[in-house]
Amino acid sequence: MAAERRRRAGGGLGGLLLRIREEGKDSIPEHPYLYETDVEISLVAGSYKSPVEKFWNGSSAMYILQKATHNEESDSLEESRADDAVYASEVLPKQNPGALALSVGRAKQLISLYTMVQNPNMTSLGTSDPVVLPPLWARCDGSDPQHTCWIGAEPLKAGNKVTGLNIYLVSCDGPTADKTCFPKLEELKMEHKIRHHSSVVTTKGFAQYELVGAAAIEDTIAESGSSISVDITWNGVEKILETPPLISAATLNIALESGDPRSPVFQLYRELQFLLVLAEGLKTDVTEWPEPSESESALKLVQEFLTDLKKKLDGDYIFENKNETEKIKSDTAAVDSCIKAIFGERGDLDFTEQLWCKMKTVSSHQELIDCFTLVIKSLERGEIQPWIHQGSSSFLSQLIQQSYHGKMEDVSLSDITPIQMLLELGLEKLKKDYVSFFIGQELATVTYLDYFISTSVNLQEQVHRVQKLHHMLEIMVSCTGLLQFRHENLFPLTQICMKYYKENPLNEKHVFQLPIRPALVKKFYEHDNPEVWKVEISSGHGQKEVKTTWQVSTNAPVEHGTSNNSGFLSDSTVNGSSEERLYFITMTQCSQLQFT
Repeated sequence: MAAERRRRAGGGLGGLLLRIREEGKDSIPEHPYLYETDVEISLVAGSYKSPVEKFWNGSSAMYILQKATHNEESDSLEESRADDAVYASEVLPKQNPGALALSVGRAKQLISLYTMVQNPNMTSLGTSDPVVLPPLWARCDGSDPQHTCWIGAEPLKAGNKVTGLNIYLVSCDGPTADKTCFPKLEELKMEHKIRHHSSVVTTKGFAQYELVGAAAIEDTIAESGSSISVDITWNGVEKILETPPLISAATLNIALESGDPRSPVFQLYRELQFLLVLAEGLKTDVTEWPEPSESESALKLVQEFLTDLKKKLDGDYIFENKNETEKIKSDTAAVDSCIKAIFGERGDLDFTEQLWCKMKTVSSHQELIDCFTLVIKSLERGEIQPWIHQGSSSFLSQLIQQSYHGKMEDVSLSDITPIQMLLELGLEKLKKDYVSFFIGQELATVTYLDYFISTSVNLQEQVHRVQKLHHMLEIMVSCTGLLQFRHENLFPLTQICMKYYKENPLNEKHVFQLPIRPALVKKFYEHDNPEVWKVEISSGHGQKEVKTTWQVSTNAPVEHGTSNNSGFLSDSTVNGSSEERLYFITMTQCSQLQFT
C-alpha cells in the first residue's frame, strides 16, 4: 500500500513538473503551481534571478519548491494525504508569496520523488524513457542539526538520457565573528576525500572585495546604491581566508548611479536633468519648471549676454563664458587634480551653447518666450552676428545662418516651439561636451560615438542616448578619481560600456565587468576583509566530478533564513563586539547517484 502511494505521488509530481516545463517553453509562467496541499513550484529561467546562484553555477532553467503560502499547518507529510488524491495540480492565485521554507524532511521526500521520476529503471511509473527535467531545488527551514537551507537535484545526462543525479545539500549558519570556529582547509579536504573515496583533490579560491569603502568614499557611493567591487579567483588555495595571490584572475564590477553632488561632473548632470524636464514637457505638454534662481534670472542673463555681443561684434570671436567657468572652478575646487586634468569646461562654446548656459535656469514658459524673443529681434535687426559650430542643426542655428544673409523666416513662439528650440540647444551642447571628453581622452572615435550623437532619430531618443553618454562619463570619472585608472584600463571599460548601451536601454543598475590584474586594485583590499570568501574542493572529471564548497559572506546567503523557528542565521556576535566582521557560513556538499 505504501509503495502504491509512493508510486502515485511520484507520478503526480512528474506529471506536474512536465506540464510546468512545457508551459514555460514560450514564456516563464507568471504564477506558481500547487502540488498536493503544501508545496508551491515555480520555474526560474532566463532573466529571472536564480535564488541559488551563490552556491550553484548552473545556467539552465530550474524548479524552485517552497512551502505554499496559504498553508499554515505543519509541513510534515502524512501518508493519509496520498489517499486524499490531491495529485491534480492547480495554478495558485497571483500573490506575493515571500520565501517560505519547507521542513527538511518534506524537502527530502520531494527530492526522493524527483529521483524516482528521473530514474529510467522505474518502469512502474509508465515512463520507460523519462524526459530529462530541469534541476529541482527545495527551500529548507534549517530545522535539522546541519541547518540545511537548500536541497537540490541535478540530472546527469548522456545525450537525451538521464544517467544519474547530483544531489546537493546546502547548510547555513551564523552570523558570527568567531573565526576560531572556522575549519582548517586540510580538515575540509580530508572530509571530501573520505566522503567521495578520492585520493587526489584540487582547490579553487574565490574572494570578493568592496573597493568603495577601501577608497574612503563609502558615504559618497553607498547612499546612491552604487557599488564598485572586485571578484578574484585562483587555484591552489593554501589556507582559509587567505589573501588572493597576484597571479589570480580578477574582474572589476561597477554599478554606478549618476547624480552624486560631489562628482566633478555634477553640473553637467544638472544640465542633463533640465534637458529631461524639457523632453518630458515636449511629450506631455506639461513642463515642471525649476524654481526661480536666487541669483540673476535667465532673462537678465540673456539681456546682458546680447548687450555684450553688440559691443564686441566680431563674427569669428569665441566668447569665454566667464560666469560658467568660474562656477565650474568653484564646484571642482576639492576634486582630485587628475579629474581636473581630464574633464574641464570646453573653451570653444559657440553662441547657441553659451545661450543654453544662460537659459538653463529659465523658470517659466513666459520667461522662455521672452528670452527667445530678445534673441530673434537682435538677429532680425542685425545687431549681432554670432558664431556657431559648423554642422550645428538646431532651429536657432538655422535662423542664425539665415541672418547672415539679412533674411530670416517668421518665427511663431507659440505652443511647444520654444521648448523644442531650447531642447535642441541643450542636446547639441551636451553632445559636444561628451564627445570632447571621450575623444580628448582617446577613449573612442567619432565613428564609434556616432550612434550616441546621431540626429537621425527623434528628439526623445536623442535625449535617451545622451543619458547613456552621461552614465558612461560618470563611470570613467569615478574609476579615474577613486581607483586611479589610466588609459590602458579606461579604454577597454569604455568599449564594454558602449557596446552594452548600443544594444540596451539606460540601466544604472547594470553591473559592468572589466577583467583586470589584481595588482591594479590590491592596495584597496589587501588590508581589508572580503565580502565573500570561498574555497571549492573537487575531485573526479567530467560528469564524475564532485565538489565541496565552504564559504563565508557578510550578507545572508538565503532570503528565507529568518523564518519562524529557523535553526540558522541567528543574530549572534562574539563578546558583544560590533567591530569584528560578522560572517555567515555556507557549506555545499555534493553526492552522486548513478542509474546506469
